[in-house]
Amino acid sequence: MHRTIRVHDRAGSEHQDVLTKGDNNYGDDKVLYAPGQDWLHREHIMGRAVGYLPHVGRVTIIMNDYPAVKYLLIGVLGLLVVTGRE
Repeated sequence: MHRTIRVHDRAGSEHQDVLTKGDNNYGDDKVLYAPGQDWLHREHIMGRAVGYLPHVGRVTIIMNDYPAVKYLLIGVLGLLVVTGRE
């Protein structure tokens, strides 16, 4: 996820330039932009977050730290598929 941290309005036009920052990055995303590009333009933005689910990512952390949980979850899902009815 990359968030807008600064918006720059161009003088004399309706265009806006946007500076972003990734959630896991210490600084802004200028190093990810094309060489010589300091801002993103509105046409570069592909989507917008409409909500969030806090702590959902902890599930993947738990599955990586405790592989038995991962295999148990896969087994339960497999059992549900086999015993599921249409």
